[in-house]
This record gives sequence, C-alpha cells and structure tokens, in this order.
Amino acid sequence: MDIVYMGTPDFAVGALKSVIEAGHNVKLVVTQPDKVRGRGKEVSYCPVKEEAIAHGIEVFQPVRIRDAQNVERLKSIAADVYVVAAFGQILSQEILDIPRYGCINIHASLLPKYRGAAPIQWCILNGEKETGITIMQMDKGVDTGDILLQKKLDIDPKETGASLFDKLAVLGGETIVEALDAIEKGKITPVKQDESKATHVGMLSKDMGRIVWSDAADKIERYVRGLNSWPCTYTYTGGKLLKIWEADTDSCDEGEAPGRVLRADKTGIYVATGKGCLVIKSLQLEGKKRMESGAFLLGYSIKPGDILG
Repeated sequence: MDIVYMGTPDFAVGALKSVIEAGHNVKLVVTQPDKVRGRGKEVSYCPVKEEAIAHGIEVFQPVRIRDAQNVERLKSIAADVYVVAAFGQILSQEILDIPRYGCINIHASLLPKYRGAAPIQWCILNGEKETGITIMQMDKGVDTGDILLQKKLDIDPKETGASLFDKLAVLGGETIVEALDAIEKGKITPVKQDESKATHVGMLSKDMGRIVWSDAADKIERYVRGLNSWPCTYTYTGGKLLKIWEADTDSCDEGEAPGRVLRADKTGIYVATGKGCLVIKSLQLEGKKRMESGAFLLGYSIKPGDILG
C-alpha cells in the first residue's frame, strides 16, 4: 500500500522499518521539527527522520500539522493509509479523512487501558502483569478509536521501562504489518472500545522519580524499574543526589523510620520503607558513574543508621 508515516521518537523507528521491509511504499514521513541542542546550538534530527533519510524517503516537518497549508500538502500525496506512531501532534478530522483507509495508530498498551502518554512505564508502575500493542483506527478523541488488532505481551517481574519499551517497539512493528495486510484484504473487523474499562495516564515528570520512603517497598521497587531509564528514581545522601538503578525488596522489622539504612554490605544497601525493606543493588552518586552497591561501599560511606532523602 501507499503510506504516509507519522512518528518521531525511537519507538516509531522499528515500525517504520517493518513497514518498509514488508514491501509497502512509504511516500512521505511526517515528523516533528528539528531541535537545537547544546551550547554549540547543533541541529539534532529525531530518530524517525534519520531512518527516513537512510531509506531515501521524503521528510515533512510541520510545526503545526493542522494548519491549512500543511493539510493541503498532505492532500497532495496520494496515500491509502496514514500510519501514526508517537507523532506528538493532534490530527484534525480533516486529516483523518484524507486517506482511503483513514489513519491508524500504533499504541503501546491494551486499549482501552492506558490511553494517553507513557503507557509503557505506567504499566510497570501500577504492577500490571501484561501489556501489549493496539492498532487503532484514529478518531477525534485521544486513543478512543476502534480497535483493529491487538497483541499481548507478558511483563517480566524484573522488567524495566527501558526493556519493555524495546520489546513493544519490536512488537509494534510486527503488529502494524499484520494489520496493514488484513486491512488491504478486507479482513479487519473494527471493535468499539469499552468505555467502562478505559483508563488515562499522563506524561512522566522528573519529580516522579524522587523516592518517598514512607511508601511500601514493593511500590518503590516498581518505580525503580518503571522509571529506568528516565527520569530514574533518586534520593539524597550527604546533600548529594543518589540515583537508584536496581533494587529488590525484603522484609524488615516494623517501626523502623522510613529512609533509615538498616544494613550496608556487598549484598546491598537495606533501607526501611513504609512497609518492608528496599534493597539497593545498583546506584549512582551525583557526578559519579553507576556502580553495584558492593563496589560503591568500598569508596563511599553509607552505614546503618544513616537517613536517606
């Protein structure tokens, strides 16, 4: 099929590759404008633009896709379907109506659960056992369109936001190719979303990473995994920021002050929480490299009785 592909970050690259490798004709890639980064004011291309250039595909980077001149540009490209993956702009109904098969979205959750931003990380934060990819017919709502195809994926007990992101990016590529084939053959039956089961999640923020030691250890451990690799969970020791990259949970005596270090040795740094104990396995002090807890303790002092946070 002739396709216009809309996407911006790493997550959208795998699906673009898969669509191209499946033999579809990607006539145009639409992505966000370039950004200027660093003191040198160097122009930085987003991952999807880099992939499009590598395949010799024309790239269109509107500041506001809904503007009249940009809509006319899209209308000038004869396409059967628009494939959208983490594009970052809202499409108007006028745009949704342009291609023959409409616009279809690759969403990284099992809709109607986890509509909105950061569904990958929120599944881990909330302790879900499974997630997946939904291919959805886009409408004027936010992730409210009919479900065309879903693929499930079990969440590993030690899954991180980064590892689940990678798995779902691959699954998204596989699923969109299957969906496009079924659409072209007329073998897709759209299914309305059950609004009674809908949930919505917002964007992640850096403040979410600050550990609240009065929370239960299992919740903190989920945040350590879910917010890896960004924004990462953190606390403070000696006035310096301390990132926590990996942790386990353990039992400990009730009544210990949350944030108090109970034990610190080569097996980990054991910290009391509101319920249970967090065992820090990998950490990174401000301005230093990431280290395993045993190696960290050889050069830095964290001892029983210290209070983190």
